[in-house]
Amino acid sequence: MRVLNHYGPTETTVGVLTHTLSEAIAYGISIPIGQPLANTQAYVLDEYLRPLPIGVTGELYIGGAGLAEGYLRRAALTAQRFVATPFTAGARMYRTGDLARYRADGNIEFLGRNDHQVKIRGFRIELGEIEAQLVAHPSVREAVVIARARHEDSQDQQLVAYITLLADTDVSVLREHLASHLPDYMVPSAFVTLDALPLTPNGKLDRHALPDPQADAFALRPFEAPQGETETALADLWAELLGLERVGPAR
Repeated sequence: MRVLNHYGPTETTVGVLTHTLSEAIAYGISIPIGQPLANTQAYVLDEYLRPLPIGVTGELYIGGAGLAEGYLRRAALTAQRFVATPFTAGARMYRTGDLARYRADGNIEFLGRNDHQVKIRGFRIELGEIEAQLVAHPSVREAVVIARARHEDSQDQQLVAYITLLADTDVSVLREHLASHLPDYMVPSAFVTLDALPLTPNGKLDRHALPDPQADAFALRPFEAPQGETETALADLWAELLGLERVGPAR
């Protein structure tokens, strides 16, 4: 028996990439979506439509014989999603909105959606990369990461991870796992453990139904008072700017 992992959006006549699963292959974070079928081209490109090297995340574009003409009576959306191919004169390609990267073996790995990209403290973050690292941990069954406002009247956002577990695990272990693979600004501020992720009636993730994190979901540490005149002056300035009662140093 052969088991195939198949990928393809409706706009490309469904099937465009495939990968044959094998027990002999160590897949790591996820199972690849494979390589293009005949008469199909797949590109992983940056925001300027430049090809990206192996291991670098970009947006997946699909070209070839199976490409649709566009969306019926939706010219603006057609122009946005079906774009000219910079590699072949007169050819078009479909921008899938999916994040992907090439593996060293030539297969493409799906990482999530680029419409889940957020900006936190000036850093542009792909939420799919954090989710992929979370589900790579053996104790995590499902994971979704979103950006939430810190306060109702604040536009400042923080990352919150929602997880379902295969085995009881302290979230501090998951924080350490992410910190060893991702930069500090990509480690969520809060982790919420759920029995199951909320779904819509048609079985898709209902992000609007994800609960607000409670106080115990955040990583807390004892307050450390500033030391010396310089730290005290800086802490007072930051407390005033941020509207906080007190600010301590990060050591």
